[in-house]
Amino acid sequence: MTQERVQRIALVGGGVIGGGWAARCLANGLEVVLTDPRAEARDYVEKTIADAWPVLEAAGLTDTGDRSRLYFADDIGAAVAQADFIQENVPEREALKIEVHEEISRHAKSDTIIASSSSGLLPSRLQSRCRHPERLVIGHPFAPVYLLPLVEVVGGEQTSAESISRAGQFYSAIGMRPLHVRREIEAYIADRLQESLYREALHLIDEGVATVAEIDAAVTGGPGLRWAFMGTFLAWHLGGGPGGMRHTIEQFGPALELPWSHMKAPELTEELKQRIVEGCEVESGVRDFGDMERRRDRCLVEIQKVLREHWYPPSEDGWPQMD
Repeated sequence: MTQERVQRIALVGGGVIGGGWAARCLANGLEVVLTDPRAEARDYVEKTIADAWPVLEAAGLTDTGDRSRLYFADDIGAAVAQADFIQENVPEREALKIEVHEEISRHAKSDTIIASSSSGLLPSRLQSRCRHPERLVIGHPFAPVYLLPLVEVVGGEQTSAESISRAGQFYSAIGMRPLHVRREIEAYIADRLQESLYREALHLIDEGVATVAEIDAAVTGGPGLRWAFMGTFLAWHLGGGPGGMRHTIEQFGPALELPWSHMKAPELTEELKQRIVEGCEVESGVRDFGDMERRRDRCLVEIQKVLREHWYPPSEDGWPQMD
């Protein structure tokens, strides 16, 4: 499946993720039909696109885009019937998603890929009541969807290899970097890594070791800068000096046996929740939320410009290729 064939994408659900998909797809010249039963969804999606568009324009990502190609449908059937690709973005509740995918499968063309933006559910469960379950995949993006390139592609027990490949081709065509998760697993890859860091951060706050702002500073001023262009293993490979990872793993491998970190999350008490919320509010200060989103987006654009110029070779982007 190439972008030339995919001209119309249906989005089922118009929250943060649905709005982000709409902005990315419109910027790439696609026609977008969105459905969401909530009365406020249309205003939210249109505002998301309006806020994202200047950043996308400044980054040169809207050359083929047309914001006027956004349409709203009253129900799932009307939204998906003529779609060339379908992306579901309803709340992360398994029973709801199963019901929605059953409904989508009744109306979609038989060869249309149906993807879920789920951040952790098993595709085998979501496809359990679908017609043509072989075409259902997980297509898990990261916010803001209109700027961040990663999308994790996960197949279920009945998903065909062709559907996984076609989904990857579509995502690549709209400027994303699809990562095939080789085995069906809850929370996939990136969220599991994020969750591990989050759990350790909760312990540090709960034990009074650090504040929210101090933990964020520990990430952004150190490993986070490396993580923008190299993962944990490559960073440690270079950090080991000329001996590379061979030296690093011998030097620091024994530390894995020390009780330095926690894998089990602490109890999320009301006191701990309050400290986290207040910490985020203190770190945000008086800055306007919308202004912070726009600053975040500009930073993400500029970081990716630097990476394209200085890190990724011209012929490839350094990402694993889809199978």
